[in-house]
Amino acid sequence: MTKLRIFIIAGLLIMISGLAFAAKGPKIAPSYAWQLLPPLGLHEAATIDTALYNYYQRSIPSAQTMAYASTGNLGGAGMNMIYFDRKPMSDFFFHDAMREWLPELGNHKFYNTRIPMTLLSYNTGGGKEDKQDRLEATFSGNVNAKLQFGASVDYLYSKGSYANQAVKHMAWGLSSSYMGDRYEYQAFFNHYNGLNQDNGGITNDLYITDPAQLQGGETDVEALSIPTRLNKARTRMKGQEFYMNHRYKIGFWETLPKNDSLPDDTVEHRRYVPVSSFIWTFDYRDGQHTFTNNSPTDAADFWDNTYLTTGESENPTSYWSMRNTFGVSLLEGFNKYAKAGLAAYVTHEIRKYKQVLDTIPLSGADRPELLTPYPYENKIVPRATENLLWVGAQLTKQRGKILRYEATAKIGVIGPAAGEIHVNGNVSTRFKLLGDTVSVTGYGMFANETAPYLMNNYVSNYFIWHNDFGKIRRFRVGGYLNIPQTKTYINVGVENVQNHIYFNDKSLPVQHGGSVQVLSATLHQDFRVGILNWNNKITYQTSSNQDVLALPKLAVYSNLFLLFKVAKVLDVQFGIDCNYYTKYYAPGYQPATMGFYNQREVKVGGYPFMNLYANMKLKRARFYIMMSHVNQGLTGNNYFSMPHYPMNPRHFQMGVSIDFAN
Repeated sequence: MTKLRIFIIAGLLIMISGLAFAAKGPKIAPSYAWQLLPPLGLHEAATIDTALYNYYQRSIPSAQTMAYASTGNLGGAGMNMIYFDRKPMSDFFFHDAMREWLPELGNHKFYNTRIPMTLLSYNTGGGKEDKQDRLEATFSGNVNAKLQFGASVDYLYSKGSYANQAVKHMAWGLSSSYMGDRYEYQAFFNHYNGLNQDNGGITNDLYITDPAQLQGGETDVEALSIPTRLNKARTRMKGQEFYMNHRYKIGFWETLPKNDSLPDDTVEHRRYVPVSSFIWTFDYRDGQHTFTNNSPTDAADFWDNTYLTTGESENPTSYWSMRNTFGVSLLEGFNKYAKAGLAAYVTHEIRKYKQVLDTIPLSGADRPELLTPYPYENKIVPRATENLLWVGAQLTKQRGKILRYEATAKIGVIGPAAGEIHVNGNVSTRFKLLGDTVSVTGYGMFANETAPYLMNNYVSNYFIWHNDFGKIRRFRVGGYLNIPQTKTYINVGVENVQNHIYFNDKSLPVQHGGSVQVLSATLHQDFRVGILNWNNKITYQTSSNQDVLALPKLAVYSNLFLLFKVAKVLDVQFGIDCNYYTKYYAPGYQPATMGFYNQREVKVGGYPFMNLYANMKLKRARFYIMMSHVNQGLTGNNYFSMPHYPMNPRHFQMGVSIDFAN
């Protein structure tokens, strides 16, 4: 362990000791957190990350979801293979492979902490040659009950267990919110910059599954010594997002009855009751993807085509988007007849793309003979602009004791958005059962949306395509049941997707003209007897066309642990957990485009990935020690999450997190 690691851990442990023996302070109003739901910035309750349960799991690359196709390293490219948890392809599709690590609107939290709060976390593992470090900090402080400021930083550096897969990410952000009677706003600015080495996978899977066959009977193999298909390739991803949501409310002041318990109370108490509001949401984001390969020899072996240069290759692609949404709403609950909220809005967006110049000649001796199919009547322009306009409406009921619902619909009217339709909604009810409140929710979605620009037009040294894809149509319906008393959660849904876009075995985007159906059923079931706990998550999913949309049929996460206290102050979670999913034709990974492509040559899965851990919490501090992949060599050796990309071997890891209430 390096001196820096020792210094960081020692300092955090000293802080923990101070927290443990600190005197109790005054009683403080509880803190809370929320996230925003587009397009109008509705609030959704969120958690503050101080829970003991499974704190250790965030440092395991393959455990980001129940079934995660990963390139292996923490912070590396990956894809969620639980279909109902997967987000649609974004306008800048390079972003999708890094979603688990990048800040965005969907995972940004706002806090109201009454007193300043700092969450500081440090996770580390591995040795000098394969070390893995991640330092995270979140700050939030209120100027008063209405105005808040926050900041965050996330630094991740991991050399990786295998050659040429190092990752270095830096993300930081600033945020603020104001929750006034008439006016409120929420805003944040997030920036990220990441550099990933791309090794293209190992040259032969037998180094993992049967090293003796390659090494003349020798069974031991150092992970870092395994040769990889790419040795001088890397990807740079950077970008930022600036988001603001403003709401001005119009209403009236309501006089509240005086407090009878205070006879001398002559102060008139009032509260502001909003009737309607005007909303403006601004969202600017940009991104840049640059893939660099400095080995022409590797390129000749790895890619079928080299279009623009046969030497060192560097292809940047950039994008920015500016979206403005203006809305007006009639608010729920301003009187007894206003049972729901109703809003109408209009959204305008401008998108700009910049790519490398297509220098391939239209004809002649210099035109490549094995050119990827690409119609050259009109070359792809290096710069493109899209103007889009939607109109929409939203109906919400968020305060009902028995029935709550939300429905949002929008229609595209201008630009590539013309003819688009997107409708989604949910309805939920709650009732008493077994002495607790049971909730039942139904949900549905229909979308008819234009293919992203870069799926139709893309230029780089190793891939060029020009397509004319039709609109993608998706229809999903389902529901879930939550029974807290028995710790049971069930979610069942079905989706039909038509004109699905995916990458084929040549790593080129294609569109399936027919329909694919996906049925998904998920069960969460926890058991407890005394200090013994057994928590389980099971997802069954089936695709009607595995050639187009390949999914593991069964994914299981099981966690068996003891939960107890030591000396009435130290909470301990000690146990072993396991991720498992059935074998399937997992997607391959193409580093040049950060795309996950369909392949029918190699099946992965059928392997349990297990971690032995001790997870503890003392006052406001959490810390853990863990042996990840503890079962390596005991349950077989076929530990791949994607073809040619093995998961990490056995690692000792530890981490600490402190919640400073200043």
